[in-house]
Amino acid sequence: MTNLEDLPIRPDLVGQLPYGAPQIDVQIKLNVNENTHGIPEEVALKIVERTAEAALTLNRYPDREFMALRLKLAEFLGEDLDSGQIWAANGSNEILQQFFQAFGGPGRKAISFGPTYSMYPNIARTTLTGYQLLPRLDDYSLTAEYVRAEILRSKPEIVILCSPNNPTGTGIDLSVIEAAYESFDGMLLIDEAYQEFADTTSAISLLPGRPRLVISRTMSKAFAFAGARVGYMAADASVVDAMRIVRLPYHLSALTQAAAMAALETSNQLLANVEQIKGQRDRIIAGVQKMGLRPYPSEANFVLVNGFADTQLAFDTLLSKGIIVRDIGIPGCLRITAGTESETTKLLGELALLLD
Repeated sequence: MTNLEDLPIRPDLVGQLPYGAPQIDVQIKLNVNENTHGIPEEVALKIVERTAEAALTLNRYPDREFMALRLKLAEFLGEDLDSGQIWAANGSNEILQQFFQAFGGPGRKAISFGPTYSMYPNIARTTLTGYQLLPRLDDYSLTAEYVRAEILRSKPEIVILCSPNNPTGTGIDLSVIEAAYESFDGMLLIDEAYQEFADTTSAISLLPGRPRLVISRTMSKAFAFAGARVGYMAADASVVDAMRIVRLPYHLSALTQAAAMAALETSNQLLANVEQIKGQRDRIIAGVQKMGLRPYPSEANFVLVNGFADTQLAFDTLLSKGIIVRDIGIPGCLRITAGTESETTKLLGELALLLD
C-alpha cells in the first residue's frame, strides 16, 4: 500500500494533518459547541416530510441557485435584505472557502486577530492565500484604534473578525467593524457563527453602503443543525455573484435545501433553547469562579476557562468521567460548551472533585 509521503502531493501540504476535534463517544460532549438540546420531535417530523418530498425527485439536479432557501434566509435575518444578498453552502466553512477562493489566492494576504477560529489559516493555506494572525489585546478584546492601526500596518486584502470570537467568546462592538472597513480597500468578513447567543448587535445592520462587508452565519449552533451542514452569508449582491463564480455546480443538495427550509419554517421551536443555553453558560462562569478558576466573559454558547495547573490532566480526568471538553492550545485553558442543565450539573460536580 502506498503511503501519503510517496505521492506527489502539493509541497505546501507535506506534513500537514487533517483538521478536526476528537470524535470520542462519551455521555456528555461539550467540546465542539454543538447545541446539546437536540431537535424537537415536531421539527424532526417536518424535516422528514420535506426531505421525503425532495427524495422523489433525486433523479434531477437540485435548484442550482436555491432561490427559495435564499428568500427564506433573507426573511429570517430581516434588515430589509433580499434573496440576491444571501448565499448558502455546506456549513459556514464552505462559505469561508468560497470567499477565499473568490477574494484570496496567490499574492494576497488575509489577517485575523487571535486566538481565533483555527480553520481560518487552514482555508487560507488550501486556497494559496497568505495568512497572518495578529494578537488580540490582553483581555482578548479589540478596539477600533488597535484594529485600524494593525490593518494599516499589515496592508491585507482580506480581514476576518470573529464575533463572538471562538474560542474566547468575546463580542466585537460595531465601532470596531466600522473602523476596520474604513481602514483598507479589501474584503471584510465578520464571522457571526454564535451571534444568536450574543448581546452585541449583529454587523448585518452595517451592510447598507458597504459592498466589501460580508456577514457569515451558520445553522450548526443555535439551530441545533450541525449534522445538516448549512452555512450562509449576507452581503452585497455583487459579492454573491463572486461566490457563484467559484462554487461547484449544484453544491447544495436537494436534501440539504429541503431540511434547511423546514428548519427555518420552525425556527421558533429550534431557537427556543437559546436563552436556556445562555443561562447554562452563565452558570458555568459563576460555578468555576467559585472554584478559583478564571472564566472569560462570553457572548457565545461556550466558556473559555483559565486557571488549570495541568490542562491535559484536567481534560483526561473529565474524559474518564464521561465528559469531553476542548483543549484549544492556550496554556492553562479549556473551552467548555454550555449544554443542558443536567450536563452543567455533572460538569461542575466533576470539576469540583478534580480541583479539590
